[in-house]
Amino acid sequence: MSDARPSFFDFDMTKMFADFRFRPFDVEAVWAAQRRNIEAFSLANQLAVEAVHAVAKRQMEMTQQSFEDLSGLMRDMTQPVSTEARIAKQTEYAKKIIDKGLTHGREIATMAAKTGGEVAEVLQKRTAESLDEMRGLCNKATGVAADQTMAAAAE
Repeated sequence: MSDARPSFFDFDMTKMFADFRFRPFDVEAVWAAQRRNIEAFSLANQLAVEAVHAVAKRQMEMTQQSFEDLSGLMRDMTQPVSTEARIAKQTEYAKKIIDKGLTHGREIATMAAKTGGEVAEVLQKRTAESLDEMRGLCNKATGVAADQTMAAAAE
């Protein structure tokens, strides 16, 4: 005689829940909507990362140009000239650096704002779509519940 009793954990969950239906909502539609939400977040993240790379690259280019300008100034400063000419050169260089700094700052701010707008647009579009999908699911669920109620009342 065999003492092999079935274990408590020896059952197939898929068979157990095969006929289970969650009537109020279409679970597959909810999962599909969540997948699209994740895809939208992934796209927004990709846009943000690409923008960070572009900004970092541009800042490195700006820094390199600034060092080249500074090197040129130092070369000019080693030349024997009068004190007035040296002061004029330093003043011209300071004005040039301030103008470049403002221009570069505007350029970086524009790049960041453009990317922020693109990311916000992707997320806003997906949010609107998601709300429409949820409204449709609720309307569908309400319709199913109303149909079930009417069917029960007809019996």
